Order: sequence, then structure tokens, then C-alpha cells
Amino acid sequence: MSKLSIQEEKELVSFIKDWLKTHGFTQKDLANELNIKSSRTSEIILKMKELYKKGGMFNIAKNLIKIEQKWLNNIKNDYLETKQTPPYNQLDP
Repeated sequence: MSKLSIQEEKELVSFIKDWLKTHGFTQKDLANELNIKSSRTSEIILKMKELYKKGGMFNIAKNLIKIEQKWLNNIKNDYLETKQTPPYNQLDP
């Protein structure tokens, strides 16, 4: 694959920042999921460029979708765990 254009890179950075904000996560959370040491935007973009070289925008999207699904499943599981009422709380006083 070729490399990201400057315009594509800007749009990708903007998208990622909005996407993280929407889900309530940080660049550090994303960096952890991407297995990179630094959460700086420049390091995240380097990883995105690497993913782009391996499969284009489709590969970037595929990886971000996997991360999003993992986050959403964790949120759902956390919600279910806190939602379950212990049986002893159901007894009449």
C-alpha cells in the first residue's frame, strides 16, 4: 500500500480524537490496545501508518472496530456485574 496523505492523516487524527471522546476513553487507553509505549498522537499516527501499509484504511478500521468491540463488551460486563443484586438483599426487612 502507499502511505497516508497529509489530508487523510489529519482526518484520521480528528476521527480518532472524536471517537475516543465519544466512548470516554483516552489516547493512553488506545495506546495500550495498540501495544505501543507512548500515548502521544505522533506515536499513535506511526502505528496507524504501519496498519495502513499492511492493508490500507480497511486495516485501520478493522483494528479500531476490534478495540471498540472489546471496550463495549467490557462496559457491558461491568454493567451486568454491578446490576446483579445479591440474593440476601431481596429478603423482607
